[in-house]
Amino acid sequence: MSYNTGWNHKMAARQNSMERRTLWIVLALNIGLAVAFFATGAFGDSSALIANGLDNLSDSFVYAISLFALSRSDKWKRGAANVSGGLLILFAAGILYDAWRRYIGGSDPLGTIMIAMALFAAAINAVCVWLLAKLKDPDVNIRAANTFSYNDFAANLGIVLAGGLVAWLGTNWPDLVVGVIVAGIAAWGGIDILRDAHGEHHKAVHTGK
Repeated sequence: MSYNTGWNHKMAARQNSMERRTLWIVLALNIGLAVAFFATGAFGDSSALIANGLDNLSDSFVYAISLFALSRSDKWKRGAANVSGGLLILFAAGILYDAWRRYIGGSDPLGTIMIAMALFAAAINAVCVWLLAKLKDPDVNIRAANTFSYNDFAANLGIVLAGGLVAWLGTNWPDLVVGVIVAGIAAWGGIDILRDAHGEHHKAVHTGK
């Protein structure tokens, strides 16, 4: 084995180790956020918080899949990304159902709880974005993780706005609107991941990998 080959293997192993450690941290943070969103969503009767809990739970499934695929072939990684994108779209449908249920049955969200939880989650998502941005030459699953973190950060800012409107107007429609928007963000993120995986597949076909 030449010096360059050995060096490349060592750098690849270091990169793999860093990606694995980062994904474990981001996975743990997202599981914690999902639990916190569900708890505050139930207490605060908020569709937007429940929606974000479902979103973070789906993210956690995806990070687990990404960890499983990390040390496997590029074909496995593309397959994992396809599952990730499909899960996001599936959870988006679940979020829409919850918003519709609350629209029909009525709800009384607590704006202050929404704002406090969203600000806390935004800080955690900012940490996730920072950790993932440190990884060099990310594969399709790491790019998917980046998509999730940016989507979550945007959704949290939306909840802050909705919480303010709920507290000011005394009505539930801003909460429901943000729940639907979160579903749209999740669905679009899923479609974007599927497109990325599809592009990687075509690249692999042309390069023979």
